[in-house]
Amino acid sequence: MDQIARPVGGLLREWRQRRRLSQLDLACDARISTRHLSFLETGRAQPSRDMVLHLAERLEVPMRERNMLLVAAGFAPSFGERALEDPALAAVRGAIDLVLEQQKPYPAFAIDRQWRVVASNSALPQLYEGCAEELLRAPVNGLRLTLHPRGMAPRIANLAEWRRHILSRLKQQIDLTAFPELIALRRELLSYPAPPEVPDTAPDHAVAIPFKVHTSLGLLSFFSATTIFGTPVDVTVSELALELFFPADAATARAVEGK
Repeated sequence: MDQIARPVGGLLREWRQRRRLSQLDLACDARISTRHLSFLETGRAQPSRDMVLHLAERLEVPMRERNMLLVAAGFAPSFGERALEDPALAAVRGAIDLVLEQQKPYPAFAIDRQWRVVASNSALPQLYEGCAEELLRAPVNGLRLTLHPRGMAPRIANLAEWRRHILSRLKQQIDLTAFPELIALRRELLSYPAPPEVPDTAPDHAVAIPFKVHTSLGLLSFFSATTIFGTPVDVTVSELALELFFPADAATARAVEGK
């Protein structure tokens, strides 16, 4: 709401600076004059609806924030935001359920832009043994559950490495989106007790940082893949991602598939 109350020119300038672009860079990319862009940013000229959307596209502004830019410029939002349970998103929900179900017996989750779990295949409950009840209460935040000292953190074998990976990934998301919720989440995660730093011990042949966790099934090791929806026109869909976990070694595959 604070962003909506601010002039659209200032918001456009902030997004341009966030992308580390000069006015000349953006003007050339958007095929408008530097003078016109300067007038838009300083409020000496008001952008049309099409111009707001055009510049937002060139700046890769997230869909929710594109709506904010439109409202700040005096226009109605362009993109709808429906609940995942809305009948209009039935096909999306069906696709999510299909992917999550096919991922069994390995865990898979649908998460929103705040890393809250909105759907899960409920596979491998052994991962959450010993986690505090409040961390497992909906809506579960995947990163909080993973790194909280009363969550999975005490059982993560490579906690320093995994924590470094999570914080780096979160920082990249913040740099791209400037979501206030992610900034607050990263600040919270940084406040948790940090394990001693260790050098990167990944072998030369490694293709991804593994997630190694001690469970009643033994030490399990996973790598993850992230899937997003292409060409969304709904805010909710644009902010969804599927996190799919796969066995990183044969021992994990045997332990999980033979449980």
